Order: sequence, then C-alpha cells, then structure tokens
Amino acid sequence: MIYRIDARVVAPVRDTEVTARVEDAVRNLFPNVEFERQETALVGTTHSLERFSERLHEQEILDTARREFGKRADAEGFSFALKKQAAFKGTINFAVGNPDELGDIEVHVTVHEPDVESYIDHVAPPTEDGTPIDIDDSE
Repeated sequence: MIYRIDARVVAPVRDTEVTARVEDAVRNLFPNVEFERQETALVGTTHSLERFSERLHEQEILDTARREFGKRADAEGFSFALKKQAAFKGTINFAVGNPDELGDIEVHVTVHEPDVESYIDHVAPPTEDGTPIDIDDSE
C-alpha cells in the first residue's frame, strides 16, 4: 500500500537551549525532517513516520500511541505532542497535561492516501495482549 502524508513538526527553542540540540532531539524520532528556523521554534516537515513507528514498536507503546492519535484525529489527519526531554534520548513520551517548561514537540499529520484510520493502523497497529495484529489476517 502507498502511504502519502505530510507531517509538520514544531519544536519550541527556549533562550536557554541550543538550537542544534533541539534539532537533534527531533531528528532522533523523525530523521528525514527538513527544518525552517523561526525565531522561537524549529518548524519541520517530513513525509515519513517510519522511524517513529519503529520506536513505538520497540518501546511497546502501540496502544498508548493509538489512544493519543485518536484524541486529536479528524478526516484530514491527526496530531499529538511529545516531551522534548525524552526525544533527546530517542525515546517517545507523549505529552499529556501541562506543557513542559521547555515546551512540547507538536506533530500534525495530514494524510493524503489512503485514509487516516489506515495510516494510524500502519504506524501503530492494533494489538491483542500487547502484540500487534495484522488487520488483513483478522478479516
């Protein structure tokens, strides 16, 4: 299946932070991101969430990811926020509640093909007893 998406990644850069380090934190999860530097943030675009999906599988947090994606999903795409400090270590930690003092990394995914639900299933497949299930096999 062909997946066509645009993901916009916004990472605030505080006065106390080194911009290159914030860039590295984002690239740990989204290695193909292309940045535009703005005064108070890095704004990037990527067309792949493959590395992000690999980390979700490695950390075994697919159900958490699906829940977070579903909270801010619509017919066009979905959004989620990540803790910047965890991203520095290459770890996914969804931001819930109050934003971190360094600011959270905001990700907005627009799905062009095939559809939002199918793409979410690709990035974070449904699980059974914590193990990803192949949707095609279950039909």
